[in-house]
Amino acid sequence: MHENNIGPALPSPSIFVIAVVRAEPHYDRPDIRCLEAIDGRQDAALKRGTATRSMLRRPGTVRPPTRSFVKNSILSRISREDLSALREFLEPIALRERMLLQDPKGHVEHVYFVEAGLVSLRIVAVGNILETAVIGYQGAVGASWLVGEHVSTHQAVVLVPGSAHRIRVEDLRRVMNERIEVREHISRYVQALALHSAQAGLCGVRHCREKRLASWLCLASDALDAHVLPVTHDYLSSVLGLRRAGVTETLIRFEEQKLIRKTRGVLQIDKRDCLAEKSCSCYKLISGAYASS
Repeated sequence: MHENNIGPALPSPSIFVIAVVRAEPHYDRPDIRCLEAIDGRQDAALKRGTATRSMLRRPGTVRPPTRSFVKNSILSRISREDLSALREFLEPIALRERMLLQDPKGHVEHVYFVEAGLVSLRIVAVGNILETAVIGYQGAVGASWLVGEHVSTHQAVVLVPGSAHRIRVEDLRRVMNERIEVREHISRYVQALALHSAQAGLCGVRHCREKRLASWLCLASDALDAHVLPVTHDYLSSVLGLRRAGVTETLIRFEEQKLIRKTRGVLQIDKRDCLAEKSCSCYKLISGAYASS
């Protein structure tokens, strides 16, 4: 399946934030409620090359040892020899807002090792969307299909633009069969992603609004490797299944405690450790699983 740009081209240079509505989306003619433009001055700051990425990166963030051409955590942990075997099959690709990387019940042709940006992994049912995970530079879209799934069960949509290295499934499968280290790294990541999805379901029915919201912000911050998140109240309400008024109330409280700062369409985390302390136990379990993968 080739990736598709969902909906009409959006004006540049603005970044747009997806606010997912509860109804199943119609991608050919997207509901205008699904998008909220961020102020152009903030957009320009968010899209200025390498210097800007370092500004957005969380203070004190430590990444695993990387190779010169990869930032993705899975690829960066693979030995140089095994990475060289993969490199000839890797194709750099830009991730655009609302790009559909994976569709339910569709045939998976590529695995995307995310370098930058944020991808929403969700289950789409009649009239409803349930986000099960967010994937950033720590992970890969489509990897689950390599270790047991025979058909795609999730939809994967780009939330925040970025970049990735993609590889054809048959090429990656062949390398995995020949090189045990590659197979082990991908298998461990898939296990961490499965735990993320399971905990997201548990969190939605067991934990209070404040803890769930803090956990989602921390997980998204980890995945994007940034302390600035281009998200709206509407999107957070949709992804967490909470009333918008309740999300606004909780964010105001976080802001009063100087944990975050809010502007139109942008949320900046100022006290990352304190926000993590307010999150539920799901955050520690999920982040720990990714760290050990």
